[in-house]
Amino acid sequence: AGGGATGVAGGAYWVDSQQKRYVPVKGDHVIGIVTAKAGDVFKLDVGGSEQASLSYLAFEGATKRNRPNVQVGDLIYGQFLVANKDMEPEMVCIDSSGRSSGMGIIGQDGFLFKVSLGLIRKLLAPKCEIIQELSQLYPFELVLGMNGRIWVKAKTVQQTLIIVNILEACEYMTAEQRKQALAKLSGN
Repeated sequence: AGGGATGVAGGAYWVDSQQKRYVPVKGDHVIGIVTAKAGDVFKLDVGGSEQASLSYLAFEGATKRNRPNVQVGDLIYGQFLVANKDMEPEMVCIDSSGRSSGMGIIGQDGFLFKVSLGLIRKLLAPKCEIIQELSQLYPFELVLGMNGRIWVKAKTVQQTLIIVNILEACEYMTAEQRKQALAKLSGN
């Protein structure tokens, strides 16, 4: 599908469907999948053209003796410390003051899926209506990566999959259609 402008009453907005592959940006929070352990460094698939590196010391409280228990296949929520075209992207799981701030290894028993980069930007916007409406259904945990990956976990697998389906569908639904779908689910 080619990109193009979509006219909307009261102005137009640009739909960039060309951007398929995530390009790491310094400071971006992303979900990576550990693909290898190489000495003191983990390699992560972040959905870009190359893997990112993550030092075992880039976790809160990590020391040479106290290493984080990271295994190949683990999901990691972190941010890019280095991201430019001349260097391998480097991730960390601590902020500038050495705190994890919610970053680190993500729980095993949730569900990881991918959405478009456009949708992820929408979901990450402050006061996102979609997230607010979903949170009224039932409690769930949600991790949103700027690289288009979403991890979600509710009390049951069924509830988790409902959230996944709504988040995947809301890209193509109007706010009104979404509200109707949510109302059906919540039994109102």
